[in-house]
Amino acid sequence: MKTNQSIRAIILLLTVAMTGCSNGNSGNSAGMQAKIDSMQNVLKTMSDTLENHLTKFDTLDFTVFTRQEWVRFHETHSKDIVVTFPDGHQTKGLPRHIKDMEAMFVYAPDTRIKVHPIRFGNNTGEWTCVTGVMEGTFTKPMPLGNGKFIQPTGKSFKIPMCTVGHWKNGLMIEESLFWDNKTYMDQMGLGK
Repeated sequence: MKTNQSIRAIILLLTVAMTGCSNGNSGNSAGMQAKIDSMQNVLKTMSDTLENHLTKFDTLDFTVFTRQEWVRFHETHSKDIVVTFPDGHQTKGLPRHIKDMEAMFVYAPDTRIKVHPIRFGNNTGEWTCVTGVMEGTFTKPMPLGNGKFIQPTGKSFKIPMCTVGHWKNGLMIEESLFWDNKTYMDQMGLGK
């Protein structure tokens, strides 16, 4: 919200500044008014794009991720999205990203994100950054591969997370996820 207010304040200041540059008559010349209108439209478009991307991110985390509505990932992710995870591994493509997200819910089916305390982006909306709180409970066996599992501890986790998105044509083409994996594992009772 503060980002939107800041952009609106900039638009107002530019309008006042441009209005003050009139030719001394009671109004602006047609040419000056056209420039003012053009600048206001550019700034409004930039503000609208950023807010649109941040709103999509809210829906992505609060609804799509939390409710595991994986068929909706295409609303925010490009088909060839590159995702970097907190452990450093990187995936390419929407099907792989969905598979990794699904894996988190196997052992903690109540995983959720309900808040984005900080949400902002650059003036064009090409980049966004949101923080959130990811929480859930380790209630199901965690697959390790080769038919091995870690049995659930019943412990809950509640960790801060951050997602940086790079957008193009209304979809993320890159996504970087950040959270502290050690804290995540410790809270689930798996730390050493």
